[in-house]
Amino acid sequence: MTAESAFIASLRAIATHPAARDLADDCAVLQVGAETLIITHDAMAEGVHFLPGQDPADVAWKLVASNLSDLAAKGARPLGVLLGYQLSEDDARFAEGLRAVLSHYDVPLLGGDTIAANGAQVLGLTALGLATHRPVPSRSGARPGDTLWLTGPIGAAMLGLEALQEDPAAIAEASLAYRRPQALLAEGQQLAPLVTAMMDISDGLLLDAMRMAAASDVTLAIERAAVPIAVPEPRRDQALRWGDDYQLLFTLPAGVHPPCQAQQIGMVQQAGLHPLVLDGTAPTGRLGYEHG
Repeated sequence: MTAESAFIASLRAIATHPAARDLADDCAVLQVGAETLIITHDAMAEGVHFLPGQDPADVAWKLVASNLSDLAAKGARPLGVLLGYQLSEDDARFAEGLRAVLSHYDVPLLGGDTIAANGAQVLGLTALGLATHRPVPSRSGARPGDTLWLTGPIGAAMLGLEALQEDPAAIAEASLAYRRPQALLAEGQQLAPLVTAMMDISDGLLLDAMRMAAASDVTLAIERAAVPIAVPEPRRDQALRWGDDYQLLFTLPAGVHPPCQAQQIGMVQQAGLHPLVLDGTAPTGRLGYEHG
């Protein structure tokens, strides 16, 4: 168990409100009168989630898009964001990027907080959304016999980071997937009425699929060759373990087909010895990115 997973496990005794979903999901789901509010918060640290010296406008974009991706996995319509910002050497450039990404998604900035501190920059964002369908999709609804799907190829962010590391000033298409990921809000809203489970891929396909399987108490059987990738074939295994792609991973009842572009990558089986199998065998080694 990593330090991150151990700490989250210790918080479950505190997070007893039903909206917290036992901390087994990416968002809180809060019933407010006749509406369902979707709330998520993600943080990013310099040197971990973005490169030192990276364009602050790109950092702002990624901070917003990664949070909106959590809303997308709930089929939510964004209402606004709250920013937690540590002042840096180029705050104006960050503000430019923030304005651009919020305009792109037509999402308002509602407030937040700013601080000054020493050391690597740490940023946080809270995104608020409104459910477009109830029940709101979760990680825990996958059932044996369901089909397993992915909205698009993975691995593009890995190539993007490598391009940026080779040339810190790179603004070419090669680094775009890492610098400015896309939140699949429209696809999430289309899928929400149909899926039995859904989440976004932020920490690696295999690790996030493992989390879905554990939350649903099933085994997810993935066909390695069926997974769409954006990298050369020899790097397929790396792509399966890489994060930052923000595709949607979801399950559908047998015979139901998605209303948006997606690729079937496997099946949901009765819970077995391993929650995740890849071509019939439990994958070994690091499955994705975890802190600690």
